[in-house]
Amino acid sequence: MRPSRFTEEQIIGMLKEQEAGAATADVCRKHGISSATFYKFKAKYGGMDVSDARRLKTLEDENARLKRLLAEQMLDNAILKDVAAKKWCRPTRRGRRWLRPARCRR
Repeated sequence: MRPSRFTEEQIIGMLKEQEAGAATADVCRKHGISSATFYKFKAKYGGMDVSDARRLKTLEDENARLKRLLAEQMLDNAILKDVAAKKWCRPTRRGRRWLRPARCRR
């Protein structure tokens, strides 16, 4: 996902501007955004302060990090289950040759 052109502070500033009485079209024109983008920002950041937006950003980052960790752990778990389920042939005591009973042959 590409980063936004605007910081949380700027977005909340735009929303406060509109709440103060400026027309939505004027705010959008002034900041060079579409009305759809403005309403998307309003849905995400509406009613927040700057500190709330920063907290939201840190929580989103932490959540993404934890999701990646969970995915890695699940992958490791699946690999270990695969390895544990295989039937391994054991080496003979006489040398480096592997003992291959009929069950272990490929």
